[in-house]
Amino acid sequence: MASQSEAALENNLIKTLVDGGYEQVLIKDEKELESNFKQQLERFNNTTFTDDEFRKILIHLEGGSIFEKAKKLRDQYELSREDETFYVKFLNKKEWCKNIFQVANQITMEGTYKNRYDVTILINGLPLVQIELKKRGVELKQAFKQIQRYQLHSFHNLFNYVQIFVISNGVNTKFFSNNSELNYNFTFFWKDKNNNNINNLEDFATTFLEKCHLSKMISQYIVLNETKKSLMVLRAYQYYAVEAILESVSNKSNGYVWHTTGSGKTLTSFKACQILTSREDTDKVMFIVDRNDLDYQTTKEFNSFSAGAVDGTDNTNALIKQLKGKNKLIITTIQKLHRAVKGRAKQLENYRNLRMILMFDECHRSQFGDMHKDITNFFTNINYYGFTGTPIFAENANKSRTTEDLFGKRLHSYLIKDAIHDENVLGFAVDYVGTYKSRVKTDIEVEAIDTREVMESEERLEKIVDYIIKYHNNKTYHKEFTSMFCVSSVPVLNKYYKIFKKKNPDLKIAAIYSYGDNVDLEEGNKHPRDNLESHIADYNKMFGTNYSTDDFGSYYVDVSKRSKNKQIDILLVVNMFLTGFDNPLLNTLYVDKNLQYHGLIQAFSRTNRIDNVKKTQGNIVCFRNLKKRVDEAVRLFSDTNATGYVITLPYSEYVEKFNSCANRLLKLVPDVQDVDSLEDEKDIEKFVLNFKNILRVLNRMTTFAEFSYDDLKLTEQTLNDYKSKYLDLYEVLGRSESPKKSSILDDIDFEIELTRQDNINVSYIINLLKDLDPKDSSFKKDVRLIHDLMQASHELKSKAELIDKFIHENIVEANGQIDIDEELPQYFEKEKNKEIDEMVASENLSNEETRKIIEEYEYSGKLRDDDIKQSFNEDIGFLERRHKVNLLKSKIIDLVDKFALI
Repeated sequence: MASQSEAALENNLIKTLVDGGYEQVLIKDEKELESNFKQQLERFNNTTFTDDEFRKILIHLEGGSIFEKAKKLRDQYELSREDETFYVKFLNKKEWCKNIFQVANQITMEGTYKNRYDVTILINGLPLVQIELKKRGVELKQAFKQIQRYQLHSFHNLFNYVQIFVISNGVNTKFFSNNSELNYNFTFFWKDKNNNNINNLEDFATTFLEKCHLSKMISQYIVLNETKKSLMVLRAYQYYAVEAILESVSNKSNGYVWHTTGSGKTLTSFKACQILTSREDTDKVMFIVDRNDLDYQTTKEFNSFSAGAVDGTDNTNALIKQLKGKNKLIITTIQKLHRAVKGRAKQLENYRNLRMILMFDECHRSQFGDMHKDITNFFTNINYYGFTGTPIFAENANKSRTTEDLFGKRLHSYLIKDAIHDENVLGFAVDYVGTYKSRVKTDIEVEAIDTREVMESEERLEKIVDYIIKYHNNKTYHKEFTSMFCVSSVPVLNKYYKIFKKKNPDLKIAAIYSYGDNVDLEEGNKHPRDNLESHIADYNKMFGTNYSTDDFGSYYVDVSKRSKNKQIDILLVVNMFLTGFDNPLLNTLYVDKNLQYHGLIQAFSRTNRIDNVKKTQGNIVCFRNLKKRVDEAVRLFSDTNATGYVITLPYSEYVEKFNSCANRLLKLVPDVQDVDSLEDEKDIEKFVLNFKNILRVLNRMTTFAEFSYDDLKLTEQTLNDYKSKYLDLYEVLGRSESPKKSSILDDIDFEIELTRQDNINVSYIINLLKDLDPKDSSFKKDVRLIHDLMQASHELKSKAELIDKFIHENIVEANGQIDIDEELPQYFEKEKNKEIDEMVASENLSNEETRKIIEEYEYSGKLRDDDIKQSFNEDIGFLERRHKVNLLKSKIIDLVDKFALI
């Protein structure tokens, strides 16, 4: 049976939508798109627009970014008429079913190039959903890459009002919001309430694209992030959780939402709060956190979703003022709210009967004492809801009460196994060092040891520090990511800090913990605060700051910021930062502490935020025997025996996967030079996809302490040779400027991040150059090594030819007797000037203006279209000018990258 064609897929989709109430409309080009928009906008607003009025509407809609256009869509336009001011509406956000729904296909838009789009959904005449299809069997990512190209080449004017993109190959279907920078990591499957993916296109069309549901998603479930100036569409589980809360509020019942750590509970809770504040039957909505730093953090996040959405309550007086005021949404801590209802009850007497909704963040932490009871008993007309990634069950309850006892029934679940399956968070690779089934030879003996004296001995701690220093680069991809080290107590933390400082590796270490008066003095009769003061002094010296324990809050914020900016290699903690700290660049947690249940999952989950393709899991390195506790926690918080799904495969299985991929590669291209003989595009595609799989597996393997190339069917040199061919293909395809010929290779995602070798950088190459000696018998071999290393690195590949020339024109000529540090920068500068002169001549540019543009880009990293146009020495047409601007941007970026020595 023949595979269903893309055209058949398109026709079936349109039929499904028409059967669901969409009107099919024929629109060939931009002119007809505008004509149809005028007709539908008149219907929607129940009026008629003159040509002049419609022209003004188009001018109003034309300006601004995608983000600003999304705001205009949700606003109205004030149109002045002789006898009235008429307000033009573009979307009915409250009664979303009363919009006008149409579907069109093969609309042609012309920009840099001419493109035809597969299926477009129009609401009130505006293209708000764009669907791109690929035939069955084609990688879904190709449809995504196609949308990226369309956005670059032809999306403009009304098509910049697209809110949601949909990509499908019939058997898999995903959706994502429109933004100026698209990222495949933020494409999602739609689901049913039980978290089962709705993959099939027809099923997706009858659920997600059902006209009332789609309009509701656009009207209520897209958030405009003011900080990032971006659109965020809620995922299915977030939608179902909010809907369940809204229904529960209407029924005046309580409940809790169990969404795993890292799945976006803040966005879910914000959307629930935002919708509830718009309801007339609600007086106040309070979002309650359990730490002051989370109060600040949540307020900041809420306001990023909607500017001015909430004022943070700095103290109890401010909270009471807000309770009495007009602002419907309040964020506060449970401690402040408790002080208000207990110590200031008389001031709130007239407000205790308000219809209030209380939302508790991370409801497993501070809800089991008197504070929760006092708060919920004080207000007489409330409902309350909890959000948690790790609920309290009978099995992990310290006391007799569970999350369900306090909050009522579970309203919606999205568990860690679901999030890992959806690639919304990562799984964990857990090393048990010196304990359970240790895979690495080590003399750290902790199996069955539970005496405090041995566990905290200097000898044991020193061995652990040595282990961390040895393998830290492996775990963090040569510090591309950062780490935390959680330990059992403040005294142990201070011992570790002292050892790290003594060992003095090339690691930036910071420490943070809370201290109190009711603690024992440590070694040398030092109070923990004195030790922390000393650590902060080191921190100040390292970063040029001026903190102390007197402004601990500011120190806390700065540590958080610098960890997220990758300026701290290892952050030593006891309890702080193990909950509520979201840092996608944190990929490794070292553990010398007896974690269990929700505390264990919360701590591990600091490492599993999605970042880039290189970050494939959160790395956990345990220096205690936590195997049983890990299995218990994963089982408890997955509602099933999902340990094998949440914890990644052992090293041996990745070796098998790698060698299986290597066999397929060698069958296709037995020798590296055979890659050059591949002529058929499908064979080239096979090579690229096969080698990409090899890189993916290798990327996972290199984080294991026992990793060795001796286990693999490809030597390191052979692998790098194939990598060079892979990068050659990437460069050839990337530089193709012909829009005429369509190629199956155009949409391949090379995932070039996987080729990076961050330990092989310019400094490393310079040091190798210094060691070159033309008189040495190994000179040719050493030169070849430098060449191969650079060819196998995406970052250094552009400099390879330049370095080769430098070696032969300078090092060989001078017989090795030159100062590399002085000569190499001079050589690079001379060659850069030559290349600039060639570009100026070939592109007919102003030499002075061009050099200014390059200097500005080297300084700020910015290229401005208007500046580039100023460098032209000739007048050219609009389309040719746009093409030339894009071409010069590419050339300048490549030039600066090629000649950069830092």
